Amino acid sequence: MEKVYNQISPPTFPDKTYVITDYYNGKDSLYTDAINRAIEACSSQGGGTVLVPDGEFLTAPIRLKSNVNLHLSNSTILKFTTDYNLFETVLTRIEGIDCHNISPLIYAYGENNIAITGKGKLDGQASTDNWFAEQRIRGIKSENGETVNEKTLLYQMKEDSIPVKERIFEKANGIRPQFINLYKCKNILLEGFTINRSPFWLIHPLLSENVTIKGVKMQSHGPNNDGCDPESCENVLIEDCDFDTGDDCIAIKSGRDEDGRYWNIPCKNIIVRECRMKDGHAGVAIGSEITGGCHNVWVENCQMDSPELDRIIRIKSNPMRGGNVENVFVRNITVGECKQSILGIEQKYWHVDEGPYLPLFENIHLENITSKKSQYVLHLDGFDDKSQIRNIYLKDCSFEGVEKPEINKVTGAENIRFENVTVNGEPFHEM
Repeated sequence: MEKVYNQISPPTFPDKTYVITDYYNGKDSLYTDAINRAIEACSSQGGGTVLVPDGEFLTAPIRLKSNVNLHLSNSTILKFTTDYNLFETVLTRIEGIDCHNISPLIYAYGENNIAITGKGKLDGQASTDNWFAEQRIRGIKSENGETVNEKTLLYQMKEDSIPVKERIFEKANGIRPQFINLYKCKNILLEGFTINRSPFWLIHPLLSENVTIKGVKMQSHGPNNDGCDPESCENVLIEDCDFDTGDDCIAIKSGRDEDGRYWNIPCKNIIVRECRMKDGHAGVAIGSEITGGCHNVWVENCQMDSPELDRIIRIKSNPMRGGNVENVFVRNITVGECKQSILGIEQKYWHVDEGPYLPLFENIHLENITSKKSQYVLHLDGFDDKSQIRNIYLKDCSFEGVEKPEINKVTGAENIRFENVTVNGEPFHEM
């Protein structure tokens, strides 16, 4: 891990500052043009800091450029409009599927040396009384005249191998976008700010390298509100962050089905350390869109505690998505309570139990994990006649308050080893 940790270094920026209010014309109701003009000026003149001063500023989606640090002052609230008519259409991915969709609230494509820093707040304004929530039932007309949900239509386009250039979702027919989406970028720093009321995933680095996410508070409980989703990324550090989310706190991904196999780029060298997780489907998840695979994940020195936190570590896929996940190292984790299991593995996610691409999960190490309450220690749901879950090793762990008499619920796994593990105060040596 130390070798990977030393390879990750945050970008630095010239000592020049561009204040967004200097670019505001005094007439616009939104600060979108002022912010984007300041970013463009900063980038074109060699880089520096674009300062959002104290106060509340309403904006449509904004686009980051190379060598720009977007800095939020301590009392800044950067608030994003929910008027979909003000969202341009950009290339992105939604749940592992490539498409053109309405812009994430903060977006960058192919940029180098970019940052969002400062103690201010990013507010996406997504709520149950605006279109970000209504879209789940609104739907649009498909070619055969049926009314379908936008994401359902995207899934069908993927199944029908519709070219990406024709998968277009814009304005009123847009799919709920990510809050921050950094696509094919290098040298990224996200530090210090609070993010809430996101329409979809909060932070989504995609096909990006050298990513540092540090001291960010992710507090958002809307639908699909994953906290941080590095997808097909390399060398990512998530450190000293707080998660209180409506879905997985962290979800590591690498594309879905044929789109994932087209790129075939794994997520690798991911470090999660000194974070705090509250509500969420999992503290750290790998999948379910993990077709490109995942290699080398370290999770250490974290605290996870909530009756609404389903699992501590979760790995998930199915035989249509596939994906090889290997070398996952989890150590020094303090768990107050979780709803289901310390380690949950699902190889038939969404009840898909047949297909040509069996996922393989192997070499998963848990060390020095303490927990006060859970249903299970292990909940491993693999294939009855195949061992596609291999080499699980637990060492120096203490699990209290395990509710189920069968402390492990295991199907389709082999070579599970225990060393110095206690369950409800009793030594546990074998399955």
